[in-house]
Amino acid sequence: MESEQIPVTIKLVTEIRELSDKTRTVVEETGSFIQKGTIKVIRFTEHLEEQGDVDAFITITDDKVSIKRTGAVAMLQQFKRKQRTENIYHHEFGTIHMETHTDQITFEQSKGTRSGKLFISYTTKINGEGERRHRLTLTFKEVS
Repeated sequence: MESEQIPVTIKLVTEIRELSDKTRTVVEETGSFIQKGTIKVIRFTEHLEEQGDVDAFITITDDKVSIKRTGAVAMLQQFKRKQRTENIYHHEFGTIHMETHTDQITFEQSKGTRSGKLFISYTTKINGEGERRHRLTLTFKEVS
């Protein structure tokens, strides 16, 4: 089965709510979209001013989404609908144990175009402490 690497523009919006605080980050980069059968992969490099570059590798299948980050930070976070997963987040100040409970995953891909949208709603517990609500929205569009 053939796969093709398509250059895309990426916009990743992450919203985190903890008690009354809300944090919103927006990352806009160029990267690539690869599809092989039912597996879709989005790759890009996030340029963090304070820490350095982080390579992101997002794999989307029918039953889960995996986000692997390497570079200035390292982690492999798994999202499975209505399930709890765990991972270790490594950064310059040490490591963090993270529990994730995924509420919702939706992936929409426009027919006939190479663009789409991934949405994940989930909660995390950092080092066993209070829960934080997250909403991740990633949109991508073929570079024309």
